[in-house]
Amino acid sequence: MPLSSHRRSVVLKRRPSGSPQPSDFEIIEDAIPTPGPGEVVTRTVFLSIDPYQRGRVSGRASYAAPVQIGEVMTGESVGEVIASADPAFKPGDTVAGARGWQTHTLSKAANLVKVDGKAAPLSTYLGVLGMPGTTAYSGMKDLGQPKAGETVVISAASGAVGSVAGQLAKRAGARVVGIAGGPDKCFYVQDTLMFDACVDHRAMDLRAELQAVCPDGIDVYFENVGGAVQAAAFDLLNPFSRVVMCGMVSQYNEDEFPPGPNLGFVVGKRVRIQGLIVSDKPERFAEWRALAAPWVADGSLRYREDVIDGLENAPGALTGILGGQNFGKLLVRVGADPA
Repeated sequence: MPLSSHRRSVVLKRRPSGSPQPSDFEIIEDAIPTPGPGEVVTRTVFLSIDPYQRGRVSGRASYAAPVQIGEVMTGESVGEVIASADPAFKPGDTVAGARGWQTHTLSKAANLVKVDGKAAPLSTYLGVLGMPGTTAYSGMKDLGQPKAGETVVISAASGAVGSVAGQLAKRAGARVVGIAGGPDKCFYVQDTLMFDACVDHRAMDLRAELQAVCPDGIDVYFENVGGAVQAAAFDLLNPFSRVVMCGMVSQYNEDEFPPGPNLGFVVGKRVRIQGLIVSDKPERFAEWRALAAPWVADGSLRYREDVIDGLENAPGALTGILGGQNFGKLLVRVGADPA
C-alpha cells in the first residue's frame, strides 16, 4: 500500500433526526500525527459498525459520552502500527483497540492489544473474537446462564452478537430459537448456526409463530431488538426466566423512546431482567478470545461478515445496520490487510 502523509477522518457534522444519513457526517483531511511518549499511530484496516453508535451521535444522556459536533466518529478498529513511541509496540504489529473512523489513528499504547492476523483473520477481532462475541459471552455467562433442556430465544439471531449468543446456548445443551428478519437470515440461523428453529419477525402473527416453536415457554431471552419482537417474547416467559437486555435497535432512531410494556408479570413470574454493558467486565475480552479462538480455527464457532469498502461509506453503513440491511457482522475495509 503506498504511504501517505495525510489521513482522512469522518467527523460528526450535525446530530441526526431519525435515521442517520451520510449528510450528517463529513470527511476532513489532516497530517498523520507523530506519536509522543506512550503513544502509537496505526493504519486502519477494518472499522467496526455497530448499532450502539447511533446513541453516540444523539446527544442523549447515556452510559458513554456522545460524540461532539466536529469530533471524529467513534468506533472500534483493527490496524497496523506504522509509528510507535512505546516499547511494547513496533511498526508492523497488528493491533485492536484504536478508536475512530479514520485512516490513521493516534492512540495511547495502554489502549491497544496485539492481535495475530495469522491465527485468525484481522476482521474477526472486531466481530466473533471482539466486542460482539465478548458481549454474547458475558451476557450468557454472567446473566443468561442457560442450562441443558431450557429454551433460549435470541432476537437478531443472525447478527454479530445474537449468532454467538445462540451458539453458546447450544453448547450449554439448551434448545435455541432465533428471531431474524427474512427467509435468508432464518435459513442461515438454522442451517449454518444450527439453531433448533428460527422465526421471521416479519410474520403476520409473530407471537403465534414464536409460541409454536416454544411450546414449553422461554427460559432465557437475549434481547437485541425491542418493540414488537420483545412484546412477543415477553408473553412467553416462564417463571424464573432470565432476560438479557443487550440492545433495543428498533428504537435507536426514535427521538423519544416509546412507552414500555407493563412489567407487572415480572413479579408473579419472578423474572430477572438485567441490562448488559460489556465494558462492565473488561476481563471478559481476553477470556473470550482465549476460549473462542480455537473454536474459530476449527470451524466449530461459525460467523458471517458483511464487508463494505471505503472509509467514505462508513456513514451509509451505519444507516444500513440500523435498518437491518446487513447480514452478519458489519465492517468497513479502510486499508490493505497486512496478513
